[in-house]
Amino acid sequence: MLSCLVYLRNSSPLPLIWYVVLHSSLMGVDGHVSQGPWFASVLTLKTSAPLRAEPKKKKKVDPRREQMVRERLKKKLKKLERVPPELIPIEDFTTPAKYMDETRVRGAPQLPFEESERRALLLKEWSRYKQTQHRAEMEAVGLAVEAQREALEELRLESEELYQAALRPDPLLFPFNHQGPSYTPPKAQYEAPEGKYNNITKVYTQ
Repeated sequence: MLSCLVYLRNSSPLPLIWYVVLHSSLMGVDGHVSQGPWFASVLTLKTSAPLRAEPKKKKKVDPRREQMVRERLKKKLKKLERVPPELIPIEDFTTPAKYMDETRVRGAPQLPFEESERRALLLKEWSRYKQTQHRAEMEAVGLAVEAQREALEELRLESEELYQAALRPDPLLFPFNHQGPSYTPPKAQYEAPEGKYNNITKVYTQ
């Protein structure tokens, strides 16, 4: 038995390996190739494909440019950290601008002459009544202040300590809260209507 291993090379970087097994008894008398469990047929002889590819060239990266890109990203991150998170607006606490406009939209009704005269005379009578009331109140206040002054003078003649105690402010009178009369008196058996509304609240998703 004679065996041989043959290597053939070409221009490719990797060799083409041919495995050839020779035997003196491969060729028979009739010219056919004898096959067996230890010998392969010549038809099974194969070659590997030539590998001529090379790795992709890496781009040259400027280190300064990379540093500039990193600094820009750091600046953007700092700006985002400085800006506070955006809060969802509560529109119920914000009065729309159209409701704050005091320009009259609906025109005043035209009153007849008799009604306008009646209202003018009533306003004059109301003015005279309030003037008389104001004079009476001012006169009563003046009399009270004068009586207070005379009483303090008499008290000072009696005792200086009592006089100084009378001049001190009363802590029970402060703070003073008072709700004056309204322009129009309220109705006794008035029930306010519940009214109707449309829910236009916006829904925000985060």
